Amino acid sequence: MNISILGTGQVGQVLADKLVAVGHQVVIGTRDPQATLARTEKDHFGNAPYAVWAQSHPQIKLVSLAEAAQFGTFVLNATAGSGSLESLKAAGEDNLAGKVLIDIANPLDFSKGMPPSLFVSNTDSLGEQIQRAFPRTKVVKTLNIVSVVVMVNPDAVKSGQPSMFVSGNDAEAKAQVTTFLQNDLGWKDVIDLGDITTARGTEMLLPIWLRTWNFTQSPFFGFKVMR
Repeated sequence: MNISILGTGQVGQVLADKLVAVGHQVVIGTRDPQATLARTEKDHFGNAPYAVWAQSHPQIKLVSLAEAAQFGTFVLNATAGSGSLESLKAAGEDNLAGKVLIDIANPLDFSKGMPPSLFVSNTDSLGEQIQRAFPRTKVVKTLNIVSVVVMVNPDAVKSGQPSMFVSGNDAEAKAQVTTFLQNDLGWKDVIDLGDITTARGTEMLLPIWLRTWNFTQSPFFGFKVMR
């Protein structure tokens, strides 16, 4: 399958690496590919610039957001939540029309320091905002409640796999994403919460998730629904 990842940060890089390893054709989209490749500074998490990672991953092309949106059957939104709508508009509404958009982003607001708050919650969500802005796109919210190391390897949680949720208005798109999560990323317990409004719940898990990470000092955890 052709898969496009929007966002050049660590989340996009780790997902791209995994998806190529399981046999997909992957491109990464950014606003200005040449500017991204020219950066030499580390990101705010201390990760090496994208160009360093790209040197060891020559099979993964870096393209514009619009080119990425055109390429992928699945498009993964791995941009920072505060810039997701702007990035998706640059990707192009027509380019995204009819496609499955897997929204991994979270509405984190770092303006008042750490830990971040949410810039939308309770009565709306980033997932809903994206769906409203792109009505012809099949938005499915998922993977936003774990670290990227767990996204691509849920068995990294040694006490047992967490649960993963999907939210979206299109039943077929959610079924396709569920199969993708199970077959390509190894998730065993995927729970369909309902329409895109249920993304409010998963996005609002982020405050407790961030504080749990601070407590455990480890990214290897998740949430499990115990029946």
